[in-house]
Formats: sequence, C-alpha cells, structure tokens
Amino acid sequence: MTLSNPSFSKWRERGGGLLFALLFNGLLLLLLLTMAPQPIIRLPDFRNPVTFEMAPAPKAEKAQPKAEKSEKKKQEKSAQKPVRPVTKPDLPVVKPTEQKPLPLPSPLPFLVIDSQQMAAADIGKMPKKGAEDGASGQGSSAAVAGPGEGPGGVQLYEAEWYRRPTHAELASYLPGNAPSSGWGLVACKTVDHYHVENCQALGESPMGSGFARAVRLAAWQFLVLPPRVNGKVMVGSWVRIRIDYTRSVAATADSGH
Repeated sequence: MTLSNPSFSKWRERGGGLLFALLFNGLLLLLLLTMAPQPIIRLPDFRNPVTFEMAPAPKAEKAQPKAEKSEKKKQEKSAQKPVRPVTKPDLPVVKPTEQKPLPLPSPLPFLVIDSQQMAAADIGKMPKKGAEDGASGQGSSAAVAGPGEGPGGVQLYEAEWYRRPTHAELASYLPGNAPSSGWGLVACKTVDHYHVENCQALGESPMGSGFARAVRLAAWQFLVLPPRVNGKVMVGSWVRIRIDYTRSVAATADSGH
C-alpha cells in the first residue's frame, strides 16, 4: 500500500530547481573569476639611485687664450715691419711714327669728246635698220676661217653692227693701268632685239692689258645684227666682236682691223 503526498512532490520539484540554479550561478562565478585579469604586483626596488655631474672640459678654456696670444703676436709683428712704398716703373714714351700717305691710284682713262662727236653718238639721230632689211638681204654673213672656233666648238660669224657703241659706253670698263693702245676680242651669242649674251674672251693685245675683259663687261650694251645664212636670220648664232682702243679715243671696228 503506497501513500502519495502532494505537498512532498511540490517540495521535491522546488528543491531540484533551486539546486540547478545554485550550480549554474557557481559555474558562472567561476568563469568570471578565471577570465578576470590578474593584478600586477610591483616589488619595491631596494637599489640606491646613481647620480653624476658633467664638468666643463679644461682644454677648450686653454685653447682660447692660446688663440688670442697668437693673434696678438701676429699683430705686433705686422706693426713692427715697415711698409715699403710701391713705386711704379717709368713707362717709355712711345713716339708716334709718321705714316707716309699712300699713293693715289692712277685715274681711269677718260675720253675727250667734242660737240661733233657727241652729236654723232646721239642714238635718236642714228638711222635704224629693221629686222626685215637684214632678213631680206641675199647671201650669208662672213664666217671665220675654220669651223668650230667658238665656245664648245660652235661656228663663229663676223659681227655686223646694228648700232655701234659710244665712247662713253666703252670707257667706263677700261682698267686703270690700261696701255695707250690695243684691242680686245670676244665671242658672244646673239639673242632677240639685236642684243648679245654669254660673251667670252678670245684674245687681247697686249697680253694682260685687260682689254678683252673690258669688251666682255661692256657687251650688254652692244646692238648687233644676227648672222644670215642663205638670206635667213640665224638668231642664236655666235659672233665675234673686236674693239680697238687708244688712249684718247676708243674706236670700234670690225675684224680684220
């Protein structure tokens, strides 16, 4: 026969819950104690403190009076030495040398032309030859003996003046030391409007007189009829031009003079 007491079962249930709560709190307290940081325990230092003092260096103090003494000695020595005056040496007097005047170059030769010659040199009063006159002429221009005497082996023809150059046109190109007389010979190529170009020196007399160069420089003013071959005007052919010179009068002439 079993007896059941309801009050006993209630206390039993309450006692088990209380025991579980106590165990849980105890475990939680143990966990907190293990995770808490441990205090640092500092032991007292029984050693005596060590102190020291910095004394000034005696060498630096001694070095300053030595430097002052050496400076004073240098000043005394410099004061005892006599100052010698600096004398400048006497420079020699250079006398300017007298320069002789350079001789003046000899004047260029000039032409003396009277009123009749000036009138003859007037271009407006000269009779003009038309191109038709030269083209309608029969025959051929006289060629220099022997073919191929021109520059590059071209044929040369005797020059026939359309207008002779004036004395003033020739005199400005004469050299200053030109001899009293002589001649210059050049070869020129004929172009349109009776002009010539590409003139080259062929000879002169006397040699080295500069007459050929004077003719070549003055040739841009020359007016020459182009050569004719079987009545046909040959513009572009080469002609030879000779100019005879004298000291007072510059005469122009065809070849053979």
